[in-house]
Amino acid sequence: MKLFEYLNNEICAETKGVYAPYYYRYLGYKQDIAAEPSTFRANGIYALFTETKPVIMKNEIIVGNKKPLFADVDKITLEYAEKIVQRFGERTFISNKDHYAPNYDHILTVGLPSLIDEIDNSLEIHGNDTRKCETLLAMKHTLCGFSQMIKNHVLAAQECKKDPAYNKERLDGIIKNCEAITEGKPQTFAQALQLVWFCHSAFLMEGRYAMALGRLDQYLYPFYQADIEKGITTDEQVVELLENVFIKLQDDIVNICIGGQNKNRECEINPLSYCILKAVGNCNVPGPNLSLRLTENTPDDFLDECLKTIGTGLGYPALMNDAVNIAALKKYGYAEEDIYNYSMVGCIENFITGMQPPWSDGRFDTPRYFDYIFNNGISETNGSIGLDTGDVENIGSMQEFMTVFEKQLIFGAAEYYATFNKDNSFINQAYYPEPFLSCFCYDCIGRGLDINNGGSKYPSVHGAAVMGIGTTADSLAAIEKVVFTDKRATLSDIKNALNCNFEGYEELHKELLAAPKYGNNDDFVDKYAVWFIDYLGALFENYKTRDGGGIYIAAAANTSNIYAGRSIGATPDGRKRGEPLSDAASPSYGKDVKGPTSTINSLSKPDYTKVACGSVVNQKYSPTMFNDQNRPKLQALIRTYFKKGGQEIQINATSREVLEKAMEEPEKYKNLVVRVSGFSAFYVTLDKSVQLDILNRTQKG
Repeated sequence: MKLFEYLNNEICAETKGVYAPYYYRYLGYKQDIAAEPSTFRANGIYALFTETKPVIMKNEIIVGNKKPLFADVDKITLEYAEKIVQRFGERTFISNKDHYAPNYDHILTVGLPSLIDEIDNSLEIHGNDTRKCETLLAMKHTLCGFSQMIKNHVLAAQECKKDPAYNKERLDGIIKNCEAITEGKPQTFAQALQLVWFCHSAFLMEGRYAMALGRLDQYLYPFYQADIEKGITTDEQVVELLENVFIKLQDDIVNICIGGQNKNRECEINPLSYCILKAVGNCNVPGPNLSLRLTENTPDDFLDECLKTIGTGLGYPALMNDAVNIAALKKYGYAEEDIYNYSMVGCIENFITGMQPPWSDGRFDTPRYFDYIFNNGISETNGSIGLDTGDVENIGSMQEFMTVFEKQLIFGAAEYYATFNKDNSFINQAYYPEPFLSCFCYDCIGRGLDINNGGSKYPSVHGAAVMGIGTTADSLAAIEKVVFTDKRATLSDIKNALNCNFEGYEELHKELLAAPKYGNNDDFVDKYAVWFIDYLGALFENYKTRDGGGIYIAAAANTSNIYAGRSIGATPDGRKRGEPLSDAASPSYGKDVKGPTSTINSLSKPDYTKVACGSVVNQKYSPTMFNDQNRPKLQALIRTYFKKGGQEIQINATSREVLEKAMEEPEKYKNLVVRVSGFSAFYVTLDKSVQLDILNRTQKG
């Protein structure tokens, strides 16, 4: 059994005690319960880092895991500690807590001690500003706690040397690496990876979710290259170290970005990129979330290796069109060198690495607004209210229908923004500082300000996930075709059919289903997908975040197309009440029936340089498409798609037969990994509705 398999068994082993992060924070809070906010929060983080006891597992090389957060604490103490911590509150996803790509490059370049020195230097500069000094001292306190956490791992490793079950040579390596990164900057690849993993582990201890590792193959490459040149490591050993980290990420959405280009349009794939890809494939677990910034200069052999990994059924890496994403980000005024260093957080969200507050996003259910058009502003399906734009019988042309639809969307976008702005801005920013996270954002230390309160180089941004491009385009095409072109029905007829969920309107239902559908290279319907991106992109550009950042749109949904569909009435494309909406930027499943070439021709027509957040196109190809004979064809298809303007594609390579068997006999398919949407997962652990959504994707090839 390989190292990572042993390690996985240890990680999954039963852990003694109870999960108690609140308890450890409480130990810090109670030191000075009336301290000013930065000091108060820093005290909690310091205790979280220093009071927890490291657990080193027998097969770890890169140490650090979730076990220290478990403690033997009596119930009364635990409940009281939790009550106190919750009373003081904390940020959430919508108020910029996590989904962040830290500036790992800087701490690796200067080292932890020098990062603390930078804070001391900034304290001298801002010595007359009490608020900034309090912020900087809080940052320093958390870094000192972080340093002590690493030193505690040295003590734990020394203690493990007394146990004959541990490998003494491996423990000596752990001790050497941990001591090195507390005393100076990392000197080897193993030390650099260990420091990055300690940082990530610390963020997890703070309760942050979906913290990205960013461009791992870029900021770790100098260490890899130096070790290889000195002959102190091999690719096999590097892969083993990476496996040691990646296997710990299977329960979290952790985006790792590889590849991309620099501002001279030179591809930045390097030998470490290959090692990362191999390690992810070897681990064969749902995480980490690997993303490839694919350029026109990405080597064919590397893309082929990616397709081999995808073809195992893992679904990684997701393929991102670097040219489209860079063009989209350029519209927001970022410095060019910062744009070319972008990475992804969460599933696919484009992020200026280490230079803006954590990400937030929400769901904008575009197909919901058909309900309001046909029912005078009221949805009986979910009890919501939109605009009353009058009776549909008064609409005399497709142009008039589009005008009414756009009025609904204007109202909906304003309502969405008002709700987001309230949720994002209601907290006192100064009362919820993030002193440790701020140490990993440029230029919080230099400015002496918190990451969410003016410290970052760029303001926060927010993503509005505009749902249902396929459902919307298909519905508009069906209305144009059936009502205004063929005159087979009136809008009043469609209204009645929708409200009856097509019961008693079976012939009309067939007419609507037979109308052109997105994904078949038919401009009659595809023009509405183009409009969808153009109009919604322009609509949300009218709004800003609380600190002046942009509101991006995202053509992504994860599995929200399923849950949104449950609350939305029947739609004019023939979809029945409660059924899933089309997924992300994909066509409605089962409607793209003219083959992969027609599908990519449709999918590349919208202008995705207007989608700065990113998009998700889920496709399913038969496993035979990934054999040696067919992979070159698939590679050519992907490159053509990106050349035409497609933004993203991710592929399931598992047959319908296997998925059906897994649903029937889940105990036999426990290790079957599939691409869900912006992430992968073990198929048998998914909700049945999600399993069916994956099963029903159009299989090509």
